Amino acid sequence: MATATDVKTAYLKAFQADTISAFGGVLASNQKIDLGSAEEINKLFFEILIAPDFEPQALELLKSKKNRIILKQKQSLKGAKQFKSLLNGVIEQDLDLKTDSTADLKTVTKRTPSSQQIEALLFASKICKHTKSNTIILAVDGQLLASGVGQTSRVDALKQAIEKAATFGFDLKGSVMASDAFFPFPDCVEIANQQGIEAVIQPGGSIKDQDSIAYCDQHNMAMVFTGTRHFKH
Repeated sequence: MATATDVKTAYLKAFQADTISAFGGVLASNQKIDLGSAEEINKLFFEILIAPDFEPQALELLKSKKNRIILKQKQSLKGAKQFKSLLNGVIEQDLDLKTDSTADLKTVTKRTPSSQQIEALLFASKICKHTKSNTIILAVDGQLLASGVGQTSRVDALKQAIEKAATFGFDLKGSVMASDAFFPFPDCVEIANQQGIEAVIQPGGSIKDQDSIAYCDQHNMAMVFTGTRHFKH
């Protein structure tokens, strides 16, 4: 995932985060696909592309390959409930419609994140919300660097993300970390600090929050709490 001032740049930044898994995958854009973007996207083998609109030349280019599905999103998805199948039944639950904003952030460390770090933290938190728990997201402003997803241990999720970032050549110094739930121990912020990560966003709420806060203060890291736990199963 990535954001940028144009679709082509956003695509290239997103592709950098995992050039292996992107092969044969699904691409989605929230902006019209222009010809320049289509020329870049067309180099990749993918199954499905979703966007709100396409320039005529871009659409013709993308349609040139067989067995490719191109979808035009007609309207934003609506609804406040979701249903999941279980053994012998289904469960109904509220959708997580909360998107963290600057107003939600509470700085709990001596170091206050910069405006650029806040943008990166909110970006990472948005990705975290849509990622299977336990998850850790590593990012800079507008670009996902790596994710550790679906792990039984938050430490394992972080280690997975660090390994993936190294695989694709990212330097984590100066990056930020997002967690979908609180840290019951300071181990994750300790590992993050060793990688050069400078700011952390998490919901807070552990009885041992102060342990992680104290570690961040001792190592000049910034940490913010959101008060909202985005835990996706």
